[in-house]
Amino acid sequence: MKLEEKHLAQLAAVVETGSVTDAAARLGLSQPALSRTLSAMEKRLGEPIFEPGRRPLRPTIIGQQLAEHGRIILEASRKASETVQRFRTGSVGTVRIAGVPFFMDAFISRMIGEFQTQQPDIRVDQSYGNLPELQSGISSNQLDLAITPLGIVDASLGFVFTPILPGRNIVACRTGHPLLQKRRLTTKDLIDYPWIAPLPGSPLLADLHAILLSIGMSEINVRYSGGSLLSVFNYLEETDALTVLPHSVVFAHRKDRRITVLPVEIPQPARTLGILRLADGPRLPAAERLAQHITDRFDDLRQLIKRHENSIVWGMSGEGGSGR
Repeated sequence: MKLEEKHLAQLAAVVETGSVTDAAARLGLSQPALSRTLSAMEKRLGEPIFEPGRRPLRPTIIGQQLAEHGRIILEASRKASETVQRFRTGSVGTVRIAGVPFFMDAFISRMIGEFQTQQPDIRVDQSYGNLPELQSGISSNQLDLAITPLGIVDASLGFVFTPILPGRNIVACRTGHPLLQKRRLTTKDLIDYPWIAPLPGSPLLADLHAILLSIGMSEINVRYSGGSLLSVFNYLEETDALTVLPHSVVFAHRKDRRITVLPVEIPQPARTLGILRLADGPRLPAAERLAQHITDRFDDLRQLIKRHENSIVWGMSGEGGSGR
């Protein structure tokens, strides 16, 4: 004999509430319809499923056993409804996010940790990439969000870009670097020390070339290249090398690393850090929730970073230039 799962679930609701009327209200059914279902079950079984004349309703032995099966179905249905609701509100799911390495390590990974303390049922898969890989990942549905700096001409059709932080590069060095002792810095000082080259494909590589052009040089003494943010910091702390970094990255580690800003003006990129998404197509609620968290955190950080920038006494902007 086959009994329909929904009828078993309805029986479980009646046993749970002890009332056909209350169970019907909980299930979104009419009381007469639920009563007809129970009567039909009794006819098929040839046995009563409730003891006659008892209020609240009390199941018979067979009624109780069938209600136990129905309770499992009812609980599974409730959990499924909760899962759908939590998915729609962005409280559960898997978010695939990638971005340029230095910003992911300096900011985004920490923000993901903060986010998951509030939303422990959201899994985040993080990876790294530069703009071509990120655009490809978004387009092929391998990524939900990408964190990348973009210039005015970089945004492609089919994408939506949400700015979160204006671009600002600086020359970074270790605290205690000899150049920090000079009262006035000139562009010539930048070529007297070895440099760390940014990762291949990084926008910072083009920024380093722009610095060279601004001081009339075609090349500099590159002593180290290709490292992660951690390895760049480690190398800087042990040497007198220089490198170009986003000011915000140095700001993020100003208290836990012996790295600081060399206060010399350099050419600035026309770029903004932001969140890249597909323009059309479905949006994963959990991904949108993470994106909002990142946006909110950068709203808080932006003023702090700007205040730190304004506190720096900038040196010479070029050979014979004026300070700021």
